[in-house]
Amino acid sequence: MTFRTGLLFGAAFIAGITAGPELTRLACSGAASLTGAAFAQEASVDKGGADKTGNHAETYKLLTLFGSIFDLVRANYVEPVSDRDLITNSLNGMLSGLDPHSSYMTEKQYADMQVQTTGKFGGLGLEVQGEDGHIRVVSPIDGTPAWRAGVKPGDFIVAIDGHNIDGSPLNEAVEKMRGKPDTKITLTLIREKTPKPIVLTLTREIIHIQVVKSALYDKTGYIRIAQFDEETTDELHKAYDKLVKQAGGKLNGLVIDLRNDPGGLLNQAIDVSSSFIKSGEIVSTRARRPKDSQRWDAKGSDMTDGLPVVVLTNGGSASASEIVSGALQDHRRAILLGTKTFGKGSVQTVMPIPGNGAVRLTTARYYTPSGRSIQGLGIVPDIVVKETREDPGFSIREADLAHIIKNEGGNQTKPPARDDIPAIAAKIPNQPPANWPTFDVTKPTTDFQLQEGLRVVRSMAGVAAPDPVASLPPEQTTAAKNEAPHH
Repeated sequence: MTFRTGLLFGAAFIAGITAGPELTRLACSGAASLTGAAFAQEASVDKGGADKTGNHAETYKLLTLFGSIFDLVRANYVEPVSDRDLITNSLNGMLSGLDPHSSYMTEKQYADMQVQTTGKFGGLGLEVQGEDGHIRVVSPIDGTPAWRAGVKPGDFIVAIDGHNIDGSPLNEAVEKMRGKPDTKITLTLIREKTPKPIVLTLTREIIHIQVVKSALYDKTGYIRIAQFDEETTDELHKAYDKLVKQAGGKLNGLVIDLRNDPGGLLNQAIDVSSSFIKSGEIVSTRARRPKDSQRWDAKGSDMTDGLPVVVLTNGGSASASEIVSGALQDHRRAILLGTKTFGKGSVQTVMPIPGNGAVRLTTARYYTPSGRSIQGLGIVPDIVVKETREDPGFSIREADLAHIIKNEGGNQTKPPARDDIPAIAAKIPNQPPANWPTFDVTKPTTDFQLQEGLRVVRSMAGVAAPDPVASLPPEQTTAAKNEAPHH
């Protein structure tokens, strides 16, 4: 079986819900009020100067062609197909053909998306993507049945309850994974470097996304942000207050974990950034028409009052995660540690069509405070540290997707030069040693990026920053491994 790498990150589904959590709203106060008439107004005219529909005769011919093919399919397809399905498929093709993140949502899919952004839905807690009939796991959500069962990013789901789904549309596969809470489901997975299919039995449940988790390591705080939904900023502040209380009133530093966070709501990314930055730009967007471009600035407070901060990133950090990472990096408010982010530098607006779902349309590019676009490039951390010594399987970023929008209109290269990188950065290895323990999600001491992040932030705070590698048993040399035992 051959799997293509151009998977649609912007068309992600979660088992139990449709529409990926990287979905953003350009103007959260107004997006929900847009109607079909509103977004159709003046659509034929490019305010940049060009009339895109000047050749009305050609447009008429193309619409006639569409009608002819519609009639041919309806009359001759191997089995009857409804007009609604044909039109829905046409709308999906029209939008997904523009870029990987634009799409049409049916009324049910739109309702499901609205439920998801509240952080609560039913299913397996499994985010998946599809292309050419293959169903690929993007990520299991922390603490859900899929996460507990050991489903991993990059797995391909090939069968559900013993029935092959390869070649099935993504929405059909998602529907099969849905079901009543406490009912069982069996998934058959294909995993890279695993010779045989993996069969897992999971129990469906109502998913309550814990978007923010926290832990205290001595006096150093750790906050994990899983995605950006309507509760993220409030939960971030609650988690920080809890850590301060646990630490006896004062933390020496903070690690923010944005790894494998696919993004979410734009306003939440802005508010999270503003929780650490007192003044200045957080992010700007540039749309097709200059009057639709916007800029958002910090709101005048830093909840930590200047505490040293390290942000963990990897290839799964996308969209809203990249807005936060870029803002904190450009303002020199945090040190980024990990690997390069996904590279999604576009903004999608949700445009409801009353009674007929909604359109999710790419309407702008966003730019970090220094003016750079990260579209297709991602954000390179200040200190590069790999998660493991092995190259990740099925590693896919924005640049690997089909027909992505161009990176243009900003500084396309590097962030502003930094002169505040802590001296300890020169001592941080870019990958774990060969004898580093196998990663176990329940054992933070096995998380190499986290341990090095704690080391850096403690050094920034001027407190003891022990080397996590120093506590490992001596690494055996090749000669010692091959030496025969003495008798």
